[in-house]
Amino acid sequence: MSIFESNKERITTGLALAGTVLLIGFIDNFYLMWFTMGAIYILAFREAAKLFEVENDSLLTYAAGLWLLTLVYPYGDDLFVLAGLAYASAVAFNKDLEWKNFFPFIYPTAGILFTFTMYQEYGIESLLWLVVVVAMTDVGAYVVGKSIGKTPFSETSPNKTLEGVVGGVFVATMSGMFIGVTIVDLGVSVIISFMVAVSSIFGDLFESSLKRKAGVKDSGDLLPGHGGVLDRIDGYLFGSIMMLVLLRGLV
Repeated sequence: MSIFESNKERITTGLALAGTVLLIGFIDNFYLMWFTMGAIYILAFREAAKLFEVENDSLLTYAAGLWLLTLVYPYGDDLFVLAGLAYASAVAFNKDLEWKNFFPFIYPTAGILFTFTMYQEYGIESLLWLVVVVAMTDVGAYVVGKSIGKTPFSETSPNKTLEGVVGGVFVATMSGMFIGVTIVDLGVSVIISFMVAVSSIFGDLFESSLKRKAGVKDSGDLLPGHGGVLDRIDGYLFGSIMMLVLLRGLV
């Protein structure tokens, strides 16, 4: 059986997702980007709430309200901090509220808000850079890991090897470097690409730890062959935060 036949569903879904991302990026319209990221956010929020074992349907309404604010307030990272202050105040006022209800407002909320803010501040090129680095981290880690991987990397994700991780970070850094130079100089491009690649590895590990604790294989079943939305964006949620922070700090 060929590789395509054995992974037909996964490959087909992957190609459809890649085509959609490329089309949205080519159109590069603020409102289309806002709507698309908002849809991804709400779906990922629902999956995260289940992984955190949060049973409060009204939280989804608050998440939607938070996202609506990004239409009028350009600093999503500020909104993330304000959401934390608001919930801390609510917990102080109402002793019946549980802190775990706020967990979905940390993950995946922070990563999505930082991604949208980065798009607003640095344009579609920054998102292309992020996509290339995270995608090539996955591809490089898979290829190198399958080829020469022997040393376990983390008990959280038994399939990951140290050789695969190193290979993935190297491939992603070299690939991202060529995209990053359209925004920053070469040295900064290498540093940011490297740090985002490392962050994406741990973004993947973090979601794996949530799934292991919840006793599930995937965060959902929306994407045939891939699992849930979180399964596809876990690396981006950590990588986007790292990229925006470094862009602001190094440029």
